[in-house]
Amino acid sequence: MVEIIAVFIIIGLIVIGILASPILIKQRRNCVKRRLFPPLWTAIIENHLPIYLQLSPDERRRLQGHIQVFLAEKQFIGCGGLQVTEEMKVTVAAVACLLLLNERGKYFPKLRSILIYPGTYLVNQTVATGNYVVEERREARLGESWTQDQVILSWERIQQDAGNWKDGHNVVLHEFAHQLDQEGRTANGVPILPRNSDYPVWAQVMTAEYQQLCHDIPRKVKTVMDGYGTTNPAEFFAVATETFYEKPRQLKQHHPALYEQLQSYYQLDPIQWT
Repeated sequence: MVEIIAVFIIIGLIVIGILASPILIKQRRNCVKRRLFPPLWTAIIENHLPIYLQLSPDERRRLQGHIQVFLAEKQFIGCGGLQVTEEMKVTVAAVACLLLLNERGKYFPKLRSILIYPGTYLVNQTVATGNYVVEERREARLGESWTQDQVILSWERIQQDAGNWKDGHNVVLHEFAHQLDQEGRTANGVPILPRNSDYPVWAQVMTAEYQQLCHDIPRKVKTVMDGYGTTNPAEFFAVATETFYEKPRQLKQHHPALYEQLQSYYQLDPIQWT
């Protein structure tokens, strides 16, 4: 009897721990957000996030809180001989947390580590060439997002993006949009939406916009979004996110339905920052 009671007590404690965990995490994060935001970090953000000063005071405060939580929970690893600096960490966190600005994310729950290379890096890529032939190639990359626990970035490209905010290309926005997409089981261009009723409209708009881009790019039609978005629906969502934040006016003018879906998902309107 004593053993049975002990088992029930242990089970009860486990259940209480599971139920209390989200509350404890939220409390811990709120404590982190209340810390004094270092003046050095503010200077770094102002130098590397061109739209920062266009945010409202409340948006800047919330972004600072998200940055503090992000930096407290994620680890940064330098690759290719790179020594990760405070500047690098704060820059990546500031841009990534723009995607979470209006509390629509859970701080990329699957992500544990951000790997940063000095510039373009090479990976071995296995490619099926047909007739049961598999070929291994060396492929140059600027960034990638793994479903498990990592994002890989090029610091050189991050710096270039900071200096060309309105060109629609941003490796941090792109790879962290993949992280949002990967919060579900697979990366398919459909992130977790607030309501079940949102999915049919999302699918209708995104499918139509993706097909339009796939139609326009081979015909050399000038487009607002980069042609890399034709790769697959997951890449289309990431490219659309880059464009939404960096070229909001053009996106809304030429693709109003797509803009509306992204505005609803991210719960903000970047046009107010331009």
